[in-house]
Amino acid sequence: MIRVVLAEDQKMVLSAFASLLELEADVEVVATASNGEEALEAVRKHRPDVVLTDIEMPGLSGLDVARRLADENPGIRVVIFTTFARPGYLRQALDAKVAGYVLKDAPITDLVAALRRVHRGERVVAPELAVAAWEGADPLTGRERDVLRLVGEGLPNSDISERLHLSEGTVRNYLSSAILKLNARNRTEAFAIAKDKGYL
Repeated sequence: MIRVVLAEDQKMVLSAFASLLELEADVEVVATASNGEEALEAVRKHRPDVVLTDIEMPGLSGLDVARRLADENPGIRVVIFTTFARPGYLRQALDAKVAGYVLKDAPITDLVAALRRVHRGERVVAPELAVAAWEGADPLTGRERDVLRLVGEGLPNSDISERLHLSEGTVRNYLSSAILKLNARNRTEAFAIAKDKGYL
């Protein structure tokens, strides 16, 4: 029996996937969660084999959950299921040691097959996502991502330099480089592009 915690912030989608998974003789949904914090609580309470989680949720994202579990409970496998075929998200998911990354619009049989493979110790990535990742590798460095995240918080360069312990000139250099790499017109557009592609 594959014991699953299912995390998804849209209630109708959560209910539908839980019902479909429960139809499988070898899958038991031991708990559902509508955000990352609830997912981690459910993991602590039920000790599932697999956590099946969306990426974008209130509070902790599915990627945050995966990172926490990689540190705290590495034996629990994480499968991301999402509508976002973004190469940056896949890179972050693999960095967070997820065992699977599948799309929500795939047939339920594909999702169940992915759960079974992950439970056996395999890693599963939807083929279309692997192609997207190959074609759209993240061009940003870690520091450029750090700076752009703070741009997204609305911070001016002076505050970013203070937060990251960098000179303002260095912050400007990172921003210029990121703007150039993303073919953006300004720092705000660079943040938006990086966010949309899943690089942040």
